[in-house]
Amino acid sequence: MNFRKFRKNAKALSPVIATIILIAVTVAVSVVVAAWMGALTIGFMGNSEQASITNTQYVSSTIVNATVQNTGSATVTIVGAYIDGKAVAFVGYPAGSGTASSSINKGTTSVFELTSGSAFVNTAQYTIKLMTAKGNTLTTTYTYSGS
Repeated sequence: MNFRKFRKNAKALSPVIATIILIAVTVAVSVVVAAWMGALTIGFMGNSEQASITNTQYVSSTIVNATVQNTGSATVTIVGAYIDGKAVAFVGYPAGSGTASSSINKGTTSVFELTSGSAFVNTAQYTIKLMTAKGNTLTTTYTYSGS
């Protein structure tokens, strides 16, 4: 008779152990999926462009320099420049370099010389837009004060 009680109790442990195993497997799969999604998210976010126009300076009545700072973790490449919606010619000069480039390495600053087709009007407000290779827009507004 004691043997039957023991056998019933031994079978009663099986559902408890099965439940514990199922919970452990579920937690393990959740950890693996969370790690995979985290790595995927960092992969997408790690190459994001984070740049801004930090300063504008007038060189002449048709040329303005725009200083761009790259605070992101990827190189930013400027592919187009606009003043008040009109495409303008531009040349980039990375800080400390004598060669022209339209790329800004992460953590650096570059100055872009924008040449307008017409003279700026004194006290007029202008909007500069720089387009990046990834389709982002860097925008600033300035007022020309010719001297």
